[in-house]
Amino acid sequence: MYQILRSAHSGWRYLVLILLVIALIQALSGWLGKKPYTEGNRKINLFTLIFTHIQVLIGLVLYFISPLVEAGIRYWKMEHIGMMIFAAILVTIGNAKSKKGDDPVAKHRVIALYFGLALILIIAAILLMVKADPSRSFFGVS
Repeated sequence: MYQILRSAHSGWRYLVLILLVIALIQALSGWLGKKPYTEGNRKINLFTLIFTHIQVLIGLVLYFISPLVEAGIRYWKMEHIGMMIFAAILVTIGNAKSKKGDDPVAKHRVIALYFGLALILIIAAILLMVKADPSRSFFGVS
């Protein structure tokens, strides 16, 4: 069970990263190009939110059953989980704030800022994971 969840968590990150990049590109394009906030933008943002939350849920299950956490490896106990939960919070806040305004440019700006920060945090956490465990790679499914 642990190995299946670990592979799912490792693979699911690509979906999260792809959706974050797509949402960020759309948001930057909408913000800087002063484009309308469309139903397509809303759906990409929602799917990004959903996929991020699924990733966090799989990660939390792994956190409680992982031998790495039990072994006391600091990165897994503190840094990885903290950074990833904070990234998910940024995605959640960004998505919620984008729903509140009427100005389409402001909606795009909020998504660009919050999702952009989340993307930077996720990439940093993955790079730190590779540094903490050299047997893993950024692009390889572990």
